[in-house]
Amino acid sequence: MNRLITRAHRLARVATRAAWALLHRRHPILAQVVPMRRCNLACAYCNEYDTTSKPVPLEEMLARLDRLADLGTSMITVSGGEPLMHPDLDAMVVRMRERGMVSSIITNGYYLSPERIRRFNAARLDYLQISIDNVEPDEVSMKSLRLLEPKLKWLAELAEFSVNVNSVVGGGIQVPEDALAVARRARELGFTSTVGIIHDGGGQLRPLDERQMAVYRALQRMGSRGDTRVNRIFQDNLAHGRPNQWRCRAGARYLYVDEGGLVHYCSQRRGTPGIPLAQYTADDLRREYDTPKACAPYCTVNCVQRVALFDNWRSPQKTVPPAGADVVPAAPAAAPASDRALAN
Repeated sequence: MNRLITRAHRLARVATRAAWALLHRRHPILAQVVPMRRCNLACAYCNEYDTTSKPVPLEEMLARLDRLADLGTSMITVSGGEPLMHPDLDAMVVRMRERGMVSSIITNGYYLSPERIRRFNAARLDYLQISIDNVEPDEVSMKSLRLLEPKLKWLAELAEFSVNVNSVVGGGIQVPEDALAVARRARELGFTSTVGIIHDGGGQLRPLDERQMAVYRALQRMGSRGDTRVNRIFQDNLAHGRPNQWRCRAGARYLYVDEGGLVHYCSQRRGTPGIPLAQYTADDLRREYDTPKACAPYCTVNCVQRVALFDNWRSPQKTVPPAGADVVPAAPAAAPASDRALAN
């Protein structure tokens, strides 16, 4: 009963935030923040981690969350690195909820335990996404269904927050069919499931081969639980190597705030605009809302695309990008293995 009440309250809050996003264009819908770049794993495709950096001090993280709240941000996603390695993650979740923002965490799941799940319940976490790449661990990824199965069972038994399991198709994943096994297990446990398409180090498309396409189609036939129902046309175009015509609002409706406190378009376009969050203003939001992004047609960074759905139907982008900004290939191209990364 407590879970049902909590879920009803959460859906009401999210619906209210969504309605405000439709009515008011000049505030961020989603901000992704990085409290530490360090990760306990070293997945072969990932370019978003290191093995040495320290956690950002809690005081700095709370100040950044407050600044995002002051800008009107609706939802925060904490990522990394591995955010569960930060000793004060619970306090960040508490601050997000105190400031009226929807709270979310993306994790590889290795540090989950019954005690940790109960702490997230107490902090009133809204959403947790756990990434699983394969059924058995290999040299590409240790995020395997077999190793993470105990964590999934604890989440199914104890979590009062919503859980999504994300699997991947493409690139270096050795057994594409593993994505089907991951999705089936997630749904057996009552979780939502999503699938990401591999992208290169610039967030650009790496088209699926015939075997991967078969898996992608099988996932569609399973029926979707989760937000893939919303962005199916977008994902279908990417799977077939076709560009999408959309208005990327990165830097405005979506903000990526790195461990140094700088605002970037996304995890794969770090460096632009590269402005400290403490100095980010309504003028910056307005400029980036109106600025087209050259990397958009073949972008696979799903969280940015989903946010753009609120505004694709309005406000044509006219501002000329700064010289040299977003210079990317005009069509999808293969990237070296060291540059592989995954869609959010």
